Amino acid sequence: MTEIRSTDRLTSTEAAGVLALAAAAEKADGVYPLSEDVVLRVRGGGDPATQRHLLAAQDGELVGYAFLEDASGELFVHPAQRRRGHGAALLAAAGDGPLTFWAHGDEPGAQAFAEKAGFARVRVLWQMRRSLLEPLPDIPLPAGLTVRGFRVGSDEDAWLAVNARAFAHHPEQGRWTIDDLSLREAEPWFDPAGFLLAVDNEDKLAGYHWTKVHPASGDDPALGEIYVLGVDPSGHRKGLGAALSVAGLRHLAAQGLTVSNLYVDESNAAAVALYRRLGFEIFKTDVSYQRH
Repeated sequence: MTEIRSTDRLTSTEAAGVLALAAAAEKADGVYPLSEDVVLRVRGGGDPATQRHLLAAQDGELVGYAFLEDASGELFVHPAQRRRGHGAALLAAAGDGPLTFWAHGDEPGAQAFAEKAGFARVRVLWQMRRSLLEPLPDIPLPAGLTVRGFRVGSDEDAWLAVNARAFAHHPEQGRWTIDDLSLREAEPWFDPAGFLLAVDNEDKLAGYHWTKVHPASGDDPALGEIYVLGVDPSGHRKGLGAALSVAGLRHLAAQGLTVSNLYVDESNAAAVALYRRLGFEIFKTDVSYQRH
């Protein structure tokens, strides 16, 4: 019988157990089952008042995990414990009503589980990649703009304001708070020199390209990610997104990285078209399933 523990904050032992469970799932499936944001929550970040961690156990052994915030989350079960009702038990513990879950990797097993539970496929997120050994186009910045690195302690408010406007219709990125930003500033990978800001002559922020470097892991090489790319729509300058993309990719290539990746919604036609022009191709697919 599946035992479910619900908590707003994991203990250090529970957090380690969840991350070990995720590593086992990645080894079996070839894809990590948790997003960066949920990993940060597992490690103790986020607001306990708005989040829930669900731990599924059998005979005292952790077999599954789900994270919930604002009726959205992620769920996975240990590969050796699937098709035994643990996923269904986690869903039941999540409660009735509207609910959205992300599945990392477009796997038949996840599709079948979602359909059986009454969830429909509503959103697709692509991971795209390109070689950094291939030439990049020369795309200059619009007139009057220059690029500089992010200044910790002074640029946070301006960046959050532009990010909110640039992603006003994005269900996750557009609602970032200072806490979300601070969590990432505290991460070992954070590098202000790779957080590029396009500013005008008065140092007003017009757009940004935040890069991230992932160390090599297993068969994956070290990756230089277009982590977040945004342009302030209140002062839109044609070509700034493309110019910032290239500036960030050149920054990553200068560090000796050979492959770049990014995540983009399948439905974001303008962004997908830009990235295809820059040589990116689809590498992996994540799917959002929703129950009304």
